[in-house]
Amino acid sequence: MTSTPMHALQRLSSSRLNGRLGLLFDGATALALLDAGLRGRHASLSGFLVFAIGLLLFSFIEYAFHRWLFHGPIAVFEQGHTRHHEDPLGDDSLPFFLPPLGMFAMAGLLALILSPSNALLLAAAFATGYTAYGLCHTAIHLRRFRSASARRWAGAHHIHHHHPRTNFGVTTPLWDIVFGTRHASRSAKRPATMPRHESSTTAPSRSGD
Repeated sequence: MTSTPMHALQRLSSSRLNGRLGLLFDGATALALLDAGLRGRHASLSGFLVFAIGLLLFSFIEYAFHRWLFHGPIAVFEQGHTRHHEDPLGDDSLPFFLPPLGMFAMAGLLALILSPSNALLLAAAFATGYTAYGLCHTAIHLRRFRSASARRWAGAHHIHHHHPRTNFGVTTPLWDIVFGTRHASRSAKRPATMPRHESSTTAPSRSGD
């Protein structure tokens, strides 16, 4: 059977290499945008505030997408995310080059209404947040943490897989606290054990949580 570009993208999206390249390219994109935004601009409180606001906005979008889109009424999003809940370590994510392209496109669109420097810093904050999301999600599903604080942090997301109407935030619990969807573990002091189906060393998807 002749392979089509769509079939090739589907194979790429479901490969372990795609997940690894995604983390690498996401991080490189964040650094490139941050460097471009700071170039020729002295460190200032305004630049820090733009970046901080971008991180805050990303954390809310992460929460909103997870709660109201991936667990919402639109079947195409809900079904894809359900597959992640059934197989948290499955290799199924966006092609590695799409998020970076989206971040650069965001910077270009923001530059229409903001100064180029602020547009780049805001896009850099989104790229940083997305990179942090990918790294956090990977670590949560793969690592067995020793410290109690790290176990509580990872356990909050594992709880979401068993109580899917709670703990939507991955990078931060802020918006779960704000909207009352935070579910704390009653066994935080006990070593967190991953479900049997999460004991593999396969890289998890970044397409859902």
